[in-house]
Amino acid sequence: MEEAFVFVVLTADATLRVATPLILCAMAGLFSERSGIIDISLEGKMLGAAFIAASTAVVTGSAWLGLAAGIGTAIGLALLHGFACITHNGNQVVSGVAINILTSGLTVVLGTAWFHRGGETPGVDATARFMPISLPMAETLAEVPVLGRLYADLFSGHNLLVYVAFLSVPLTWWVLYRTRFGLRLRAVGENPTAVDTAGISVAWLRYRAVLICGVLTGIAGTYLSIAHSASFVREMTAGQGYIALAAMIFGKWRPFPALGACLMFGLLDAIAIRLQGVRIAGIGEVPVQAIQALPYVLTVVLLAGFIGKAVAPKAVGVPYVKER
Repeated sequence: MEEAFVFVVLTADATLRVATPLILCAMAGLFSERSGIIDISLEGKMLGAAFIAASTAVVTGSAWLGLAAGIGTAIGLALLHGFACITHNGNQVVSGVAINILTSGLTVVLGTAWFHRGGETPGVDATARFMPISLPMAETLAEVPVLGRLYADLFSGHNLLVYVAFLSVPLTWWVLYRTRFGLRLRAVGENPTAVDTAGISVAWLRYRAVLICGVLTGIAGTYLSIAHSASFVREMTAGQGYIALAAMIFGKWRPFPALGACLMFGLLDAIAIRLQGVRIAGIGEVPVQAIQALPYVLTVVLLAGFIGKAVAPKAVGVPYVKER
């Protein structure tokens, strides 16, 4: 019984850590798509932020400067996407894919030029990373059965960006459903003509949405390279931006259902990590490749089964051209 409890706690702990970048990217995509801008480039912004954050942390020795650089990079890419799609009414999917391709190649080229490690950065010292935080009385309460162990092993011991990710969900809900900005943002994703008729700038609303998207993806990328890991490696996002996009769609463009989908993906990934090398009765040792493929298979299944049922904002993907 004790072993089963420990397994559940450790798996849940890994789920929270693995789901963190997914949650941040899902909330980022939610802001962008609620405003009517399709954002396939979550992957690219997160990858670019991860590289610049790690590079900055290596050079300056500061995690906070790494975070600022990561967010700045993602904001720059978000503005590029906004410039193409909002100012020039470009194809939003093509722009997003172009940004993904750009960052995929540029991170390798710059990494090779700067550090001569085949597109990777040197290891980031512990002093230049976001390290785990021990919550008050965690060590004392660790001796208390069940609740104490949950507090000490599950809720405590995460780095700052994990807590930021989970706080971003209720904050996103509050902004979207309890503020004037959120009301206007949802309206511009449904009927931009009505918003424009009311004298509100559609372009400025959408630019603010992609800026928020840039901030959140910047935090997600920074988390990957200098919080969850200790360096940047090539293609380290490994499709997580696309998984977050699938989670957002599965959650029907709502914060808390999207959180649930991200946790489901995170749980699959955590179980995959825990099952590597484990022999299952009647099956034997499950191949590592099959376990690692589970989150991606689920992404395809969810998109194939639910994308027709989820109702997207009516104006998403449609450039707004003001009538003269």
